[in-house]
Amino acid sequence: MKTGDYSALAPAKVNLFLHVGPVQPNGRHPLDSLVMFAGEEAADRLSVMINDDLSMTITGPGMTNPDHIGPVDDNLVLRAARALQAETGTSQGAAFTLEKHLPIAAGIGGGSADAAAALRLLTRLWSTDPAAARKIAPSLGGDVPVALEGHAALMQGEGERVRRAAGLPRVPALLVNPKLACPTGPIFRAYDEAGGGAGFREFGAVPPFERIRDLAGWLGEQRNDLQAPAITAVPQIAGVLETLNALPDVLLTRMSGSGATCFALFETEETARRAEAQLSADRPDWWIRATSLGDAI
Repeated sequence: MKTGDYSALAPAKVNLFLHVGPVQPNGRHPLDSLVMFAGEEAADRLSVMINDDLSMTITGPGMTNPDHIGPVDDNLVLRAARALQAETGTSQGAAFTLEKHLPIAAGIGGGSADAAAALRLLTRLWSTDPAAARKIAPSLGGDVPVALEGHAALMQGEGERVRRAAGLPRVPALLVNPKLACPTGPIFRAYDEAGGGAGFREFGAVPPFERIRDLAGWLGEQRNDLQAPAITAVPQIAGVLETLNALPDVLLTRMSGSGATCFALFETEETARRAEAQLSADRPDWWIRATSLGDAI
């Protein structure tokens, strides 16, 4: 029996910008997005031990509405494990415990982060080639490859191309979700119906920035193409953005992914924590986390 610490953080993924191309014949979309990862303040926690078969127990505050998380057997963690079994031919099993802290259907890739953490843990637990996990990651969803790499990166193609974005500072941020689910599928369909994607092009690279303020200024010239259809579907997102914009010392606000989580960027961790305290007192019904964004810790 293997011993040791087989546990990992599964941090929130934040799309600092998200440009979306027109829908393709396969129903998917070309993407171009700068992705950073939160710290431990905004992360699920996954642990695993060797087992005869595959199983999972889900706990934690993120399970306040279990209807949103769906059947355990269809959870992306177990789907990732089954895919890695098939790819490597291993007969080993695993028993997972997922401590859910991130909100569900929130535009911050919680399920993908969990799946990526599962692939990293199983690669160690089962002693498989890390290339196998990288090979199957795109089939599990567009956010899984970048979550598996765990670096600040440009996520391109349908998510399968991950290009590390070097030379960027770690950015203090406030993540806010009004505890409203915003499922990805309907948002993309609304984007398509509005003729979204015209003029889409990929960035060659993200310029290096030493100062957070300069990075935020450059990001202000970009956009999240899914923000408008998400606000139409969940109008409360507009109120979250308005609230964030009114906080002191904010450099930039935007929605992440397909929503409903929004973020505010700050120059210092102190100002982000002050904003967290102020907003938590004003809106105790919201999910609010001060953190810093960069490579996964």
